[in-house]
Amino acid sequence: MISDVTGILLAGGRSRRMGQDKRFLSVGEESLLNRSQRVLRSVFSRVYIVIAQDSENLDAEVPVLRDIVPGCGSLGGLFTGLKNSETSHVFLASCDMPFLSPKVIQFLVTQKESVDIVIVRNDEGLQSTHALYSRKCLPIIADMIHRGRLRIRDLMNHPDLCVRVIEGKEIESIEPLSQSFMNVNTPADLERAQGQTITGGPCRHSMEP
Repeated sequence: MISDVTGILLAGGRSRRMGQDKRFLSVGEESLLNRSQRVLRSVFSRVYIVIAQDSENLDAEVPVLRDIVPGCGSLGGLFTGLKNSETSHVFLASCDMPFLSPKVIQFLVTQKESVDIVIVRNDEGLQSTHALYSRKCLPIIADMIHRGRLRIRDLMNHPDLCVRVIEGKEIESIEPLSQSFMNVNTPADLERAQGQTITGGPCRHSMEP
């Protein structure tokens, strides 16, 4: 169990592209929320769930935080998680990722020494909602929010942050056919994920822009 990194699970609840609250949609025998929460709890001794300010109350087995600043998407959720964390780093994940891998997460944690961000780059690009961030990001995120720059990936280009990029091929060497980075954003994504729990075969990754 990792104690020097806090797990942060984004569960905003808007789900515009899905058309319904995807947190409670099932993949296998569990909801998306419960699947991702279970994995983070198996890896980290401290886990927080971050929801939107206007989201309905969420019943969970870990503390649930509301966004400090509303309407800032994943960047705002990261800001809230870092603000409430007592550890030097947090691991950020989205609750719509049904195939989070403890092995992959643990590997990313081992890469955090002397860096502010550890992030994977695969065929879909940088996986910013499956990455480690240090508390050094906090004032930079606060400035981004103040300026209305809400793309979390803009953090990767900041001159004051040290970023370690892990190439997707390295993840495949740890866990072949890893589906850790698949997001369920649309009904078609949900159908693919549900089929994956039945067939166990490979599945194309997708990522919300």
